Amino acid sequence: MSTSAVSLYLDPQIRDWVLFPITLVMILVGILRHYVVLLLQSSPKKQPRAAIREQRALARSQILRATASNSPLPPHFYTSISRHLSDAFEAGTYLKDGPPKGDAPSTPPNPITDPAAMDGMMAGMKTQMVMMVPQMVIMGWINFFFQGFVLIKLPFPLTLGFKSMLQRGIETPDMDVRWVSSLSWYFLNFFGLNGLYRLILGSDNSADSSRDMTASPFANAGAASPGQPQDYNKLFKAERDNLQFSEGMYSWVGKDIENKVLSRYGKI
Repeated sequence: MSTSAVSLYLDPQIRDWVLFPITLVMILVGILRHYVVLLLQSSPKKQPRAAIREQRALARSQILRATASNSPLPPHFYTSISRHLSDAFEAGTYLKDGPPKGDAPSTPPNPITDPAAMDGMMAGMKTQMVMMVPQMVIMGWINFFFQGFVLIKLPFPLTLGFKSMLQRGIETPDMDVRWVSSLSWYFLNFFGLNGLYRLILGSDNSADSSRDMTASPFANAGAASPGQPQDYNKLFKAERDNLQFSEGMYSWVGKDIENKVLSRYGKI
């Protein structure tokens, strides 16, 4: 008799006292984590008027450049606005701290001394702790109390490549691949409950386990942190060059509009 034909019979108490509790605890912890993250999120602070003007000036210039090749503005209006923004960026008129003094090179603001940036960093660290600590506790709980348990048998066939993924913690090479261990059941729930969380808490929830992977401090090692302030003096100088380049690409959408309308309706 081949070993593949041997069947295992599980005690129903394993289903009642191991399978269901692990699943229920992971669902409840995910929901609790979502509401804890909402409580830890602080309301956004009101920005000063100078900082808003600084951001709006950059956005205005970007919109002007984006529509340069098919601009709704007549040539004299477009040229006037473009030259005004270029001169303002050169002089530092829209900088919230005023034009730079002297010829000293501008240094980017230090996020350590910026209270808003520090608040953003602390909020990110709190969110990471709320996401990582419960999963570590649940994994330790399963390893301590339910190590070596076989919980469920999947109703569809699988290849031997899934054996290491579904039977973690059980060193039995002759067992059917479809049997799932307690530790593997934790990982299946870890990635498989996202659809249930979206159904209960909505699409933008903090219980999504995929965020645990991106929340690692090493996931975005080369990227700038969200709370890190930008050096608008350098951005304005680069935008000034872009505006000058866009002037050569300018094209008015209303050029020869009279002839276009008359030709369309067969008058000429």
